[in-house]
Amino acid sequence: MAEDTLTTTNAGIAAHGAARLPSVDVDTYNIELKDDDGFLGDRASKGAFQRMLDASRKPLRKNGDDPLGKKPTEEISKGTLEDAVNGDDLHAAALVHGAIEEFAQELAYVTRRFLKTKAWADTECIVVGGGFRQGRVGELAIARTDIILKSEGLKIDLVPIRFDPDEAGLIGCLHLAPSWIFEGHDSILAVDIGGSNIRCGVVETGWKKAKDLSKASVWKVDLWRHAEDEPTREGAVKRLTKMLKDLIAAAEKEGFKLAPFIGISCPGVINADGTIEKGAQNLPGNWESSRFHLPRSLIEGIPTIGDHDTAILMHNDGVAQGLSEVPFMQEFERWGVLTIGTGLGNARFTNRKAKDKGKKDKAKDDKGKDKDKDKDRKDKEKA
Repeated sequence: MAEDTLTTTNAGIAAHGAARLPSVDVDTYNIELKDDDGFLGDRASKGAFQRMLDASRKPLRKNGDDPLGKKPTEEISKGTLEDAVNGDDLHAAALVHGAIEEFAQELAYVTRRFLKTKAWADTECIVVGGGFRQGRVGELAIARTDIILKSEGLKIDLVPIRFDPDEAGLIGCLHLAPSWIFEGHDSILAVDIGGSNIRCGVVETGWKKAKDLSKASVWKVDLWRHAEDEPTREGAVKRLTKMLKDLIAAAEKEGFKLAPFIGISCPGVINADGTIEKGAQNLPGNWESSRFHLPRSLIEGIPTIGDHDTAILMHNDGVAQGLSEVPFMQEFERWGVLTIGTGLGNARFTNRKAKDKGKKDKAKDDKGKDKDKDKDRKDKEKA
């Protein structure tokens, strides 16, 4: 985790991967828990669900009784699975529901393990995002996991992320920026980098409607499936720079007041200096090299936005996706996010307002206790 420090680089404003953000403290992120079978994230990923469903289909295929047909499990679309869950074919529905139940049991196990760590202690709510959350199957698995944990007496809420998972990482980048940026601008550029795709967008802040950014939305998106093109690292940066320049031109043409700020959501552990410590192995080329600095490379290609120098902040993708939920998590002091995709992203947050309020209340109580002690001492002296 990055230390809570400020930088004076072109990336400016604050440290990349910072633990202290405008609305929350990032207590931890990208924890890699293990058990005897390997990384826990492998037990609750998109691939894990596919393996569970495929294991149930395998004996049925031999007899020609598979209600989902002959298509390989990894090629079955979310829409097909949703049709099976909601359709009239009871055998297909039962097959998918069985996989959902098995996956929920695994997700409950993984969640319990997270809650037992010191960093996740006293977590009150967990938001579940990622590609798996998209659709009815993911929603049912999350709801079933919530029921399992509550039936065990755990006081924890598991809820699906509110924004579309494809947009949550972009919207979450708003919460990396200091609030003063929003007073003179109505939108920012955001980048969500994944192992298969790079998604860039113009995010409207909705600041005038809601200063907590709960009305934020994505105006325009450009998606590049880089895994299909297999570019070099330099080629990926060049393509990303062009995508951002095209979005800047489109936003200016539409009349947006685009902030001179780019928020980046990226896999891995992000160092305060903007390098990536680990966890970026699925990106094109070696992004973990000490000689590679994505924010600096982008600033070289986009030195200004409008009339101002470009500022860039980068953070972990799980953190960014979780940050999109900040406006809706204010009733909790401590909450977390799990993102279910190729792996299991994770982050735990403490709301700054709730934390500061707790400190003030404690100080007030201590002050009251001191007054009581002074009163007792004076009463004894009089006696």
